Amino acid sequence: MKDLTVSPKITIKQAMKKLDQTAEKCLLVVDGGNIFFGTLTDGDIRRAILDGNKFSVSIEGCYNIKPIVFNQSDIDKIDLKAIFLKYKVDLIPVIDNKSKLVGYKTWDDVFRNGNARNNDKLEVPVVIMAGGKGTRLEAFTKVLPKPLVPINEKPIIEHIIEKFSELGCSDFYLTVNYKGRILKAYFEELSPEYSVTFINEPLPLGTAGSLKFLAGKFSAPFFVTNCDIIINSDFKELYKFHVDNKFDITLVASAKDYIIPYGTCELNDMGHLSHINEKPKYEFLINTGLYIINPEILDMIPSNVFFHITHLIESVKNTGKKVGVFPIDDEAWIDIGQWAEYRKVMDQLL
Repeated sequence: MKDLTVSPKITIKQAMKKLDQTAEKCLLVVDGGNIFFGTLTDGDIRRAILDGNKFSVSIEGCYNIKPIVFNQSDIDKIDLKAIFLKYKVDLIPVIDNKSKLVGYKTWDDVFRNGNARNNDKLEVPVVIMAGGKGTRLEAFTKVLPKPLVPINEKPIIEHIIEKFSELGCSDFYLTVNYKGRILKAYFEELSPEYSVTFINEPLPLGTAGSLKFLAGKFSAPFFVTNCDIIINSDFKELYKFHVDNKFDITLVASAKDYIIPYGTCELNDMGHLSHINEKPKYEFLINTGLYIINPEILDMIPSNVFFHITHLIESVKNTGKKVGVFPIDDEAWIDIGQWAEYRKVMDQLL
């Protein structure tokens, strides 16, 4: 059984990493004597960040102090399946009569012969923006289109497609321009089980311009992803987040922090030194390049005009529509388009 326990004193950042390490959606908050305080889910963390909490603050005030629990003395008397089906939770803690945590039950524990919840397929179209030149990886992209840059024994684009295919996605749309013929030839030779449709950019149209060619194609929200990123997150939860909150666009953002290795000077209105911040730490959310977009939003993209996704997001905001942000841990996002990140991934695989 995985150790999912955490202290209420740990930071939001530490909790995000713990969730990634355990590959679970819930942590169990206990004190030093293993007295149970509550549960902390990825949704709780997301709400805390979106409410403006810094990554460095503790999870106190973020976790659920009144979750569903099982009492150890009743565990053999109750219908576990009925309770899991009623509340649609992934995990339920088990405590004794003194509120001490003694274990937990998961959905998989209870439904060993078939997981009715997780078998739901996410049959959502995926658009992969694959038309860029990949100038940051020029050693490769002088010869190959960026989506075919190798990671271990497969190109980047296969790693991306596999992640979506595991969820049930089977319709993929690739926007192509630079070395598009090579990319098409690769998939013709591959003969994949999923569907691949190529959208030709007659000229470079930015990170969103080619989406205009898909206007009228979809009837429900769809994924859009850059072709040089790998994201290890719950795409089903992401899609649910988008739909439940009725967003028009949702972008996935990585929770990053950066320490400036110097003392920074702040001046007053007279131009005199106010104070020095010694090695200040800044926290921010970085756009990863993965989005969910409602189909009607494509009508806002001009035809045959260089148009970035940032332009589209601003247009959506300016018309009063809703743009959501889905935070993930910084280690859940790998930007293969950066040499440093590419080397990091390759080193991990060796």
